[in-house]
Amino acid sequence: EPVIVYGSLIGNLFSCIFFRANTLFNIWIKYKPRLPEWYYNEKLLKVGDSLAQIKEYKLALLQCYGRYLQQFVSVDLDNIIDDVHRFKATFFPNGFRDKNAALTFHALQERNVCTYQMVCSSDRNLQNQKSLQTCFSVLSSLRLTMQLALPQENLYWLIYSGTIHIYTICRHLMMIGQSAKVLEYLLWASICMESSVPLLSVHYLTWRATLYTAVSQCYFDCQASIHGEIFARRGLLKIDELKQFENIGSSLEKSETKRVFREATLKMSVMIFKRAVYESRRKPKSYFCPKLRVSLKEAQNVPWPRTTTERLLTEMFDGVAAQFLAILEALSDSSRRVLRPAPPVPDEIEVRDVISELFFAGLEILSGNSIKNKNLQ
Repeated sequence: EPVIVYGSLIGNLFSCIFFRANTLFNIWIKYKPRLPEWYYNEKLLKVGDSLAQIKEYKLALLQCYGRYLQQFVSVDLDNIIDDVHRFKATFFPNGFRDKNAALTFHALQERNVCTYQMVCSSDRNLQNQKSLQTCFSVLSSLRLTMQLALPQENLYWLIYSGTIHIYTICRHLMMIGQSAKVLEYLLWASICMESSVPLLSVHYLTWRATLYTAVSQCYFDCQASIHGEIFARRGLLKIDELKQFENIGSSLEKSETKRVFREATLKMSVMIFKRAVYESRRKPKSYFCPKLRVSLKEAQNVPWPRTTTERLLTEMFDGVAAQFLAILEALSDSSRRVLRPAPPVPDEIEVRDVISELFFAGLEILSGNSIKNKNLQ
């Protein structure tokens, strides 16, 4: 009977969302002693998930995830995220095979998500130093939770969702110039995807390549382009390894699998091009040789590929969409505003030439002339 009444109350929960939280969640206090513990905890977190979906993060955090975690600790959770042994002893006293372990992992992870979303609600651009500190605290907590869950193969879903949350927060922080600080978390997310056997399948390859790309972009933001290229080449090797071990089934699966591998390879190739297009033109400082520079005005009448940059694009990418994506990535630089009417930051003639040629190639692709010229050849 209590279970039936409880179910009815849950069904009406979202029609009453405008009531005060203390009235809305009286059901927790009233019915908890009358319900089986496993049932109560499971429904408590499900309500929290539903509240988070409709962006009621504060209610979900305080009345669901926080209420569930109170059974383990009464102090601020942030005080124990730096000690993995204390964290483990606090939340998993019976080990990870305990029937409630998965619920606890879920509550810990969603608590972090709600905390981040609440920060964004009050300070979207993270201008307050306290907001930044909270974001990095959330990242550390997510990493610690994933560290404990990683050896448990059945918790691969938590690792996967954890990488998504880390990526989302890190992307936000990268936009405000925090790439150097978020690099370690993106690296961690990438390694987690490689360390969980269920997540090594082709099904998750697109996401894994997205994480690899974010790591490379972080290196570029930190003015460590060589490491960005190295990591992208490492990503290509990982993709190739999976390609060799993958057992392709029906023709439909084969077509879809080829598309996934092609997309993942493209992401890595774009990051390699981002550095290669400039480095291939740079000369040693001691090297001096007068060079006849290509006149872009004269090159307009020459069939595609007309410049060194366009030839490299043609060699590395099939199709104008991939070529245009590579151009956009090569022109993006957190240390350089390319539309500002001033010389690029690295005041080198070769770099200026490449930037001009990238714009030149991009305009040609947008006009459709590169396709016409290719068809005529």
